[in-house]
Amino acid sequence: MGHRSADGLDRLPLWRAFLAVHASGSLSGAARTLGLTQPAVTAQLRSLEEVLGERLFERSARGVTPTPRADELAARLAGPFAAVAEAIGGAGAGDDGPHPPVRLGGAADLLAEVVVPALAPLVAAGVRLQVVPGSSGALVDSLRAGVLDLVVASERPRGRSVLATPLTDETFILVAAPGVVPTPVASPDDLGAVPLLAYAHDVPILRRYWRHVFGARLEREPALTFPDLRALREAALAGAGATALPLHACREAWRADGWSTCTRATTRRSTPCSWSAGRERPPRTWNACGRP
Repeated sequence: MGHRSADGLDRLPLWRAFLAVHASGSLSGAARTLGLTQPAVTAQLRSLEEVLGERLFERSARGVTPTPRADELAARLAGPFAAVAEAIGGAGAGDDGPHPPVRLGGAADLLAEVVVPALAPLVAAGVRLQVVPGSSGALVDSLRAGVLDLVVASERPRGRSVLATPLTDETFILVAAPGVVPTPVASPDDLGAVPLLAYAHDVPILRRYWRHVFGARLEREPALTFPDLRALREAALAGAGATALPLHACREAWRADGWSTCTRATTRRSTPCSWSAGRERPPRTWNACGRP
């Protein structure tokens, strides 16, 4: 008969597998994180569920969904496990070895013009960053799989495997180069002959602007699509048409008198910062990103 410790410490590998599955949202993602095979992780998870006498995850073709009990356990255990890992890692490696980089994802323009400059003091102090640009949906999927640590997204992710909280509010304004648009713009009809420059074919930013500012639905096709607000800014400055941009992307052009503001009305979008639910708190880049 095998010996089982009264304090339950012999089950630590099972709990470690549980936290990895909870954080990644999939068995395959947990296996990559732990350096194990997927069958091994599955076996550990089943063993833990047998010990507890209850299911911790609902399996589906898209991955696993934690039960409320699993969320409760992950919230209680993530912090202590992280502290143990940090203590063991520090004892074994000393202070000479480099810490692993914080893997940060977000829209390329926001990362380049806002996030990375805000994190410069941390990088100078020795924090390593691995920055990955991309669309919010793909980046959040990478976050669930354990490939990223932190994502600055354009909308709040769904599901319980990813936690999110508002990081900042972005204010958007409709702009064009001088002479392109008759100002001020009182209604969408004033822009009927002006080409629209959009982030994507479904014009998410312009569509939101039309709805919030004009109280109308945008039915037009964009003349230019480019998934980088910096490119849209340069195209607008060159006279290609009108677009809606966040204030942080407009300031330099305003200083150089490069913009003609089409309308004084603005719309706002909340930008959340997301991290894996397996963490008690997000990486320390969080505060430097602007979170109070």
